[in-house]
Amino acid sequence: MSERKLLRILGNKDVIALAFGAMIGWGWVVTTGLWVTEAGSLGSILAFLVGGLLVVVVGLTYAELASALPLAGGEHVYTFKAMGRTASFIATWAIILGYVSVVAFEAVALPTVFEYLVPNYSQGYLYTIAGWDVTITWAGVGILGSVLIAWVNYRGIKLTSAITFILTLLILAAGVMLITGSTVTGNGQNMQPLFEQGVAGLLTVVIMTPFMFVGFDVIPQAAEEINLPQKKIGQLLIAAVVLAVTWYVAVIFGVSRVMGPVELGESNLVTADAMAKAFGDSQIMGNLLVLGGIGGILTSWLGFYVGGSRAIYALARAGMLPKSLGELHPTYNTPYRAILLIAVLSTAAPLLGRPALVWLVDAGGLGLVVAWLMVAISFIILRKKDPELKRPFKLSGGTSIGWIAVIMSAGIMVLYMPGMPSALIWPYEWAIVGLWIIIGFILYKMSLSKYGKAYAEKHMKDEMDRIA
Repeated sequence: MSERKLLRILGNKDVIALAFGAMIGWGWVVTTGLWVTEAGSLGSILAFLVGGLLVVVVGLTYAELASALPLAGGEHVYTFKAMGRTASFIATWAIILGYVSVVAFEAVALPTVFEYLVPNYSQGYLYTIAGWDVTITWAGVGILGSVLIAWVNYRGIKLTSAITFILTLLILAAGVMLITGSTVTGNGQNMQPLFEQGVAGLLTVVIMTPFMFVGFDVIPQAAEEINLPQKKIGQLLIAAVVLAVTWYVAVIFGVSRVMGPVELGESNLVTADAMAKAFGDSQIMGNLLVLGGIGGILTSWLGFYVGGSRAIYALARAGMLPKSLGELHPTYNTPYRAILLIAVLSTAAPLLGRPALVWLVDAGGLGLVVAWLMVAISFIILRKKDPELKRPFKLSGGTSIGWIAVIMSAGIMVLYMPGMPSALIWPYEWAIVGLWIIIGFILYKMSLSKYGKAYAEKHMKDEMDRIA
């Protein structure tokens, strides 16, 4: 295996843009209307505050661990040190499901946005899936976009971070204009009903929030590429989470002030239509918002390629996936085979059609919450198991934050289970989860059989000694 190392070049603005851009993505453009119609205006805001609280609490445990163990792979490293090899694989494979789901989500979201900018471009009927007609041009846009994003990540973290920073500025400009315009021209009457479908509506939106907030954990995945003091890693992680919570709440508030229930139900792209209405039914302003949304698609797409490929790279280097996935490109110093694997898994997503947006949100969300739960447990274990570990960003209050993160993560994980009003949809969403578990089990067993159980322990000991 190559002894090359990841390039340590990311600074303050790169890290914030990488995490914030990954968390924002396209969801705020395409699904804001769904949140409001499911839970009401204040109900959806409350749901995002609940989800945001979970992410802030979990993020605090990540912040301490990321500053103490700044190695590529994030969850892989923390859970391995706390609970061993098998737990490490489960947590990391779960977070990779979340990352791959986001990457695939963006491949489906991109052709969706073209329907706003280029009406009736979808041509060449292929087949119908879950009531949705998939066409050649619709799927083709998503596939081409996926190939382009894979190429950018293949070429290196420097190019990825530079593009991400520029696009993040575009997102912020579009979002600020939406929130400002809707605050001035909107009214409180449009926000009725404040709550919809009671607790069931609230919970339906709550289980979507992990998918919308995922992205802060890209920071620990890329820890070996961050050229900052270890304490700063934790501080920037929390700053990115707070910014994202504020963003989502502000967007929901802005849209619900401009668009009433009837308009929400009739709109195909609620946030863009809200922007247009806020500025006197200006189609130009609606298109500007969509451009910001495209920026969100691209930043999220880029960020999760970074997170997913580094997680796969870390598992492969530890002998828990085929070692070839842990090789770095001789010129670009990227885990290029891990990037290509994600490209293969996600490029086919547009062939599932627009219904895949919801399937990917829910199935990927479960994987994320499982990983967050295991990181919170690792935080508690390491406080007791290794109290002398150097923690540049150390939380006060002992393990209390960790226990709150465990309880909240476990509580939200239950919401995905059968019998709950917000349970995963059978068969589509459970099929995604089940197939992912089967693939992971096969790859894990094959790797252990080939490299031996002791390989991972030796590798992780060497890695810990390197940062000691």
